[in-house]
Amino acid sequence: MSQPTSTKLRAMLADPAKIVVCPGVYDGFTARLALRTGFDALYMTGAGTSMSRIGMADLGLATMTEMKQNAEMIANLDKEVPLIADADTGYGSAINVARTVSGYISAGVAAFHLEDQVVNKKCGHLAGKEIVSISDYLARIRAAVKVRAQLKSDIVIIARTDALQSLGLEEAIRRLRAAVDAGADVAFLEAISKKEEAVAVCKEFKKSNTPVMYGMVQGSRALKLTSAEAKAIGFRIIVYAAACLTPTYIAVTRALEILKSEGDCEKYQPEISPHTLFDACGMQGLLDFDREVSSGS
Repeated sequence: MSQPTSTKLRAMLADPAKIVVCPGVYDGFTARLALRTGFDALYMTGAGTSMSRIGMADLGLATMTEMKQNAEMIANLDKEVPLIADADTGYGSAINVARTVSGYISAGVAAFHLEDQVVNKKCGHLAGKEIVSISDYLARIRAAVKVRAQLKSDIVIIARTDALQSLGLEEAIRRLRAAVDAGADVAFLEAISKKEEAVAVCKEFKKSNTPVMYGMVQGSRALKLTSAEAKAIGFRIIVYAAACLTPTYIAVTRALEILKSEGDCEKYQPEISPHTLFDACGMQGLLDFDREVSSGS
């Protein structure tokens, strides 16, 4: 039996010379395309999940059940490739966090990030975020750590703080340090906008050899980093949350505008057959399986 993807991710993070590059996916199709491209790990974006599953902006409206179901579907498309999933605030009190972590473990998720916003949260790259007390935040982290131990899992816990915007860099790093001391495996400072902030958080956690994650969101105020630049600063994971969302928005909007104005989609879209689309989603493997069991060979 192959090792859990959480164990594989831990091995990737143990290599200081490596940075794990994760495209943000949000449904089966974008996940299939990312897998087909050959990424070593994937990231399930909470914003993308909210927009694709319930058609709503990322304002804390997607439920734990909706997030967990989406993560489970993506994680099981290829059980060899680790999936890092957004777990928002854990969806309530420490008891809710415990249920969330248990669900993510059973779903086959390799890692998740847990943040310190209030439950009625908003996207980390929007203004006006509200933050819970450090004691409430650490209760969430401790709940996650306890459930992981109870279930004998090695799922990777990523401590995320959104405190930079309202409380400043020093307090944000203090929160991450406390979360790591409480058992989190990775530090994630959300919405970094300056290189000095990136350098400071990586320098702090280099002391304890704790991996640090960077969240790159195209079009936001976040510091723009390539994976090579992020690695040079000291990050061990970089997620490109909008890697699929942005091009989907651009391409689909343009195609629909042409279809509406001209009644013809061929003028924008290249000729891609249904077979090509189905093949991107594992059609050949399914047909081979059906043929094998039907023939009895």
